[in-house]
Amino acid sequence: MELGMVGLGRMGANMAERLVKGGHKVSGFDPNADARKAAEANGIAPAASLEALAKALPAPRVLWLMVPAGKITDDTVNTLLPLLAKGDTVIDGGNSNYKDTLRRAQLYAGHGLGYVDCGTSGGVWGLKEGYSMMIGGDAKTVEALRPIFETLAPAKDQGWGRVGPAGSGHYTKMVHNGIEYGMMQAYAEGFSILKHKEEFGLDLHQVGEIWRTGSVVRSWLLDLATDALGKNPNMDGIAPYVVDSGEGRWTVDAALELNVSAPVITLSLMERFRSRDDDSFADKLLSSLRNEFGGHAIKKE
Repeated sequence: MELGMVGLGRMGANMAERLVKGGHKVSGFDPNADARKAAEANGIAPAASLEALAKALPAPRVLWLMVPAGKITDDTVNTLLPLLAKGDTVIDGGNSNYKDTLRRAQLYAGHGLGYVDCGTSGGVWGLKEGYSMMIGGDAKTVEALRPIFETLAPAKDQGWGRVGPAGSGHYTKMVHNGIEYGMMQAYAEGFSILKHKEEFGLDLHQVGEIWRTGSVVRSWLLDLATDALGKNPNMDGIAPYVVDSGEGRWTVDAALELNVSAPVITLSLMERFRSRDDDSFADKLLSSLRNEFGGHAIKKE
């Protein structure tokens, strides 16, 4: 099957490379010339523009977007719209907000175009291990794209599936990432508690290795945490600053809209915010309040 990849950053380039290795013909566009050159070295035919990419693909055209959520996706979708013809399909494999996806899918449907949202998990390991894909869109359209999903997945019948109509793929991936926030926070806190029990002199990498086999807390995230502890036991050179890319916020918003209690995911998001405050006014006020009501000592800067 032939398709175009829009966005040749690390993940997009890796997905395109996996498709090429699986026997698909892939053309790609990225505004970065170096990214196009690197992709070409891995068998991806480069296009100098979105217009050139659309012209290079046979009808019905399939284009896979791997670009950042928000304005960049909107700009790409809007630029492609007049370049496509009835029967063509765009797959958004990025982490778009599902509400934006619903709007874009409706726009494309009005022009006889397919719009499929594919929540994609696998990160930098996807090239080797395959990608987990949660797909939303018209059932017939998704079925026609089966060869692509089977190639990208860990196995033809594992790790992917159509979960519902347009928007449902990105919605499912949003919640997936919210769960990920909570799991990562729990591992981080647990290992921190172990590290602070200094009199035991615990080897955190050893503990992680023990937990990786047979334990009820074993997971791929634990594998990654253990590997990281083996490489850098004290996390030297790493700032205690944790970013978020939006999915955790959207998950919490959805929980509030649906009146669903989600304290673990919500608190894990709050902890990420907390990590960015290196001059916490709130903590200073807390210290002052303890002094005001109880005469407790205040630690000076």
